[in-house]
Amino acid sequence: MNFSEIKDLLRVIDSTDLKYVKIENNEMKIEVSKEGMISSVSDNNKSSKVENNEYIEKESEYIPSAEKEIDVYENDDNIFTVLSPLMGTFYTSPGPDAQPFVKIGDHVKTGDSLCILEAMKLMNEIKSDVDGEIIDILVENESLVEYNRPLFKIRTSK
Repeated sequence: MNFSEIKDLLRVIDSTDLKYVKIENNEMKIEVSKEGMISSVSDNNKSSKVENNEYIEKESEYIPSAEKEIDVYENDDNIFTVLSPLMGTFYTSPGPDAQPFVKIGDHVKTGDSLCILEAMKLMNEIKSDVDGEIIDILVENESLVEYNRPLFKIRTSK
C-alpha cells in the first residue's frame, strides 16, 4: 500500500461514522482511531504510535481541532507561509548530528533547502519558493506534520 492509497483510505474513514478501523495482512497492519491514540502503518512488525489530537487532515486545508492558533503575521503582505506538501515526520537537518538547514534570522533564496519530511521511509527535501528571511519555524524537530500544515514563515523582500 503506497502513501496515496493510505491517504485515500484515511479520507474514506474520515467521511464515515466509524470510530475505529483495523486492517491487517501478512505484510502490514493499519489501525486508525478517530479519538485518542492512532497507530500508523506497521511494516514488518515495526509499529509506531502517534498521539494525534492536535491536527485533523482535510482535503486541502489545515484545521487546528483543539486550539485556535493566532497568526500574528496575518495582515503582513510580505510574509510567505511554507506549507507541508505531504504528511510525514519533520526534520530540521539532514542527519541527527548535522546543523539545521535553516534557523530564525537566516536569509534563504528560492530553491534553498528548508527541511526534510519523511514519509513512507522516503526523505523529501522541502525547498523555499521565495527569497527572504526565516522569521518563524512553526514545527519542532521530529514532529509529525499533516498535509498543508504551516511549517515556516518567510519575510519576502518585495
